[in-house]
Amino acid sequence: MSDQPREPHYVQSLERGLAVIRAFDAHHPELTLSEVARICDLTRAAARRFLLTLTDLGYVRTDGRLFSLTPRVLELGYSFLSSLSLPEVAEPHLERLVADVHESSSMSVLDGDDVVYVARVPTRRIMTVAINVGTRFPAYATSMGRVLVANLPDAHLEAFLARVALEPLTGRTVTSAEALRTELKRVREQGYAIVDQELEEGLRSMAAPVHDRTGAVVAAVNVSVHASRTSVGFLRSTLLPRLLAATAAIDADLRVTAPRR
Repeated sequence: MSDQPREPHYVQSLERGLAVIRAFDAHHPELTLSEVARICDLTRAAARRFLLTLTDLGYVRTDGRLFSLTPRVLELGYSFLSSLSLPEVAEPHLERLVADVHESSSMSVLDGDDVVYVARVPTRRIMTVAINVGTRFPAYATSMGRVLVANLPDAHLEAFLARVALEPLTGRTVTSAEALRTELKRVREQGYAIVDQELEEGLRSMAAPVHDRTGAVVAAVNVSVHASRTSVGFLRSTLLPRLLAATAAIDADLRVTAPRR
């Protein structure tokens, strides 16, 4: 417990109750009454009152000697998680991914026929156009866009292919609706997309989908690299597992949230 002066409104019993909950961790999943008292700097009588109260409330269980937390303690964090926006849920995972692979990562959602960036963690600038939250690119020429379009319902996918103007942004851009349809089918089946210098010369990008609690694809996360430094083979063999781990972690968080877009 802190020895700092407390404000008049301060409720010390609440502090102590939370300290009892925090006494349990991966190394101490079960504790005796004496251990809780020692860890929390409480008397045995006080520790007993807190533990029995938490047991009555359903946050702790006991066999009469050992105490442990119940899954109900997850409710304490649910209100915070459920208030987060999609970018707020994703950003810590993007930061860890960037720290791991030393390349920029972004998240986008589909808006009409474009992708709109909703989160970004850069390392170095590798495009001529500066990318910020709110930046838009045509979905057909981006890895995130292809992931998002590929997971549209079939009727929406066909409508997209019928109306979108496939402009040649570089000499490598797919400009045939049939070729794009084939690529989108591949993306849907394999669960990720790689776009090699179709949006801008020298830029390679790989993206994977993000799913909400129902399993629907609600966003995509990418890793962008410079073609002179990173081959497509390296993207697939080395960076893809790390990207998929990041999107799986975001998916897991979204299963316990109802995020605002």
